[in-house]
Amino acid sequence: MEVSPLVWGLTIAFIVGLLVFDFYFHVRKAHVPTLREAAIWSALYVGIAILFGFGVLVFGGPTPGGEYFAGYITEKALSVDNLFVFLIIMSSFRVPREDQQKVLLFGIAFALVARTGFIFLGAALINSFAWVFYLFGLILILTAGNMLKSDHGESESADNVVVRLARRFMHTTDHYDGDRLFTVVDGKRAMTPMLLVMVAIGGTDILFALDSIPAIFGLTQDTYLVFTAVAFSLLGLRQLFFLIEGLLDRLIYLSYGLAAILAFIGVKLILHALHENNIPFINDGEPIPVTEISTSVSLSVILGVLTVTVVASLVSPAGRARNAINNARRHAEDYLDSEYTTDAAERERIYGLLLAERDQIIALGPKYRQKARNEQELMALLQRARDSHDSAVDRGEATATGPSKLLPPRT
Repeated sequence: MEVSPLVWGLTIAFIVGLLVFDFYFHVRKAHVPTLREAAIWSALYVGIAILFGFGVLVFGGPTPGGEYFAGYITEKALSVDNLFVFLIIMSSFRVPREDQQKVLLFGIAFALVARTGFIFLGAALINSFAWVFYLFGLILILTAGNMLKSDHGESESADNVVVRLARRFMHTTDHYDGDRLFTVVDGKRAMTPMLLVMVAIGGTDILFALDSIPAIFGLTQDTYLVFTAVAFSLLGLRQLFFLIEGLLDRLIYLSYGLAAILAFIGVKLILHALHENNIPFINDGEPIPVTEISTSVSLSVILGVLTVTVVASLVSPAGRARNAINNARRHAEDYLDSEYTTDAAERERIYGLLLAERDQIIALGPKYRQKARNEQELMALLQRARDSHDSAVDRGEATATGPSKLLPPRT
């Protein structure tokens, strides 16, 4: 698809404008977004991406339009998977609830810059070396295999090599100072955990690009479509986090679906590489007449796999149980952490969510209720949260609610 420099410039200006608007009107003043706010802005950003796709269909034709939508849906699904790691990083660093928006927006902006660099590098390699299709295909197939082995558990570490280097060469504090990146301790300038968590998310964004960029190039080699699909999939990710964070652990089959999609795209890339082959030791450097996978088939497979895995995750009792148990653990930790939020209403909201997770565990029946009780550390954490809330009630700082135990006794 032919795109003029003017269209490129207008597109980049529009995307940068959306990021600037997001910062000045939503993130600059620290606050906890409501569910309604997150839902409205998530829908708006998805709507913008869809309208852009229809524009590509009208001005570019059905093939570029289909490639854009296939790329956007794949990148959006991979972005949702990345939210698991963002959640773990922010939980590990105990980022105050009011400041999580700023951390996420930084991650999105950094990811956009980093992936833009990878996009132009990938486009240059593809235009110069046909063997890159083999390499990208192999990367995606290996990534798919690793996804089947990996688990988005609490054991994942946010303390990557970039964070360790930062801590080694710079004086850091253990406590936040609002949303400041630096503070002064005993007359010395020190780096706050806010900067460290941004470094951690920036480092993981680079790793995310290693599967994201080959995946999108497996669906289209048009640099403009690659860039816009990636950019629009990242925009609105901040709002989406607050909208679905309570459901992240429930998507227990999402990694399997993404693994299947990445493997499928990897095979598609290798078939394309065989069709365009010029490597001397493969068929004497001659193209191999193989069947290539069309854009319409790719889009159908991606949508079908995502639909099946998301629906299966949402209806699965095991998914509901894991989601409730992990959310209960996080909400109890958040409630007990005096630095997590200074908003009394937000603390009450967190405790209300904890009670809701308790009710969900109970409703799932004896099997999953017992599974929760078997986690002694979790039980102790829940009891500490209950004791803390009872003390707050006695001081008049909270409202009495719910039974005296967060889980009923054994029956």
